[in-house]
Amino acid sequence: MPDAAAEKGTPAARNEAEEKSLLAHPAVDPDLTAAYGPHPDQVIDFYVPRVKAGPGGPAPVVVVLHGGAWRGPYDRRHISPFAGFLAGRGLAVASVEYRRGDGDRAAGRWPDTLDDVAAALDALPALVREHLPDADPRRTVLTGHSAGGHLVLWAAARHLLPADAPWRTDRPVPLRGVVALAPIADLAVADRLGVCGGAVRQFLGGDETFAERAPYADPALLLPTGIATTLVQGRADVDVPQEVAEAYADAAARAGEVVGVTLLEDVGHFPLIDPSADACAVVAEEIAQLAW
Repeated sequence: MPDAAAEKGTPAARNEAEEKSLLAHPAVDPDLTAAYGPHPDQVIDFYVPRVKAGPGGPAPVVVVLHGGAWRGPYDRRHISPFAGFLAGRGLAVASVEYRRGDGDRAAGRWPDTLDDVAAALDALPALVREHLPDADPRRTVLTGHSAGGHLVLWAAARHLLPADAPWRTDRPVPLRGVVALAPIADLAVADRLGVCGGAVRQFLGGDETFAERAPYADPALLLPTGIATTLVQGRADVDVPQEVAEAYADAAARAGEVVGVTLLEDVGHFPLIDPSADACAVVAEEIAQLAW
């Protein structure tokens, strides 16, 4: 969150201004909300396409997973303007909530956070058919920001999880692609860089369980997915540095897979989901290219 001590002209000050711009947008209420489980956080907000777009036919579905370092205070409300922005581009949007850490500092719940993402994706096709009859769940793109970027990359790789993983699928999830925005894509590199105040190590349960859990949670260890994937990254991002995205792309290349990386000059962490920023339009175009 904003750093009150940030000096003018510094990367920290720029980051603070970009976050303020994002949070200045009023939350955009969904057209409807549906549950995918009994917990209050196990819900999906649906946004109906505002316009007709693309080559015709039912609208593609964009699944949005919010960021916030897997921590409790950051929920889907802060990404709702982005969800509304995508709906304004003619896309059907499903914004997924999931269980996060308790309090300001705890990052994620193990295994609840991953339980929820897997359950939401499994329930999504039926929920779309029930609540968005003019959308086509066969044309689904996953997008997520920051920690949400980690979760969408992980969700697309469930068929590569260890055999004893409860979230493993027999085959790839049917997706048109993944667009991960400033993702915490390589957990080892992000941990080494201290991303989000050590959130990665917290997410994996601390020093004692980090190595044990990483094969079940680190997208950089779950490659190649066989699913079209693009990373969008601001070069000026001080929250999740460019090095994290590049590490994932390098890991994919070593596994024989090409992952697209779109690097945006003079862009930090938050403009990617800020409808008033040019970077957000770039993101929408990347999503549309896969969706249609």
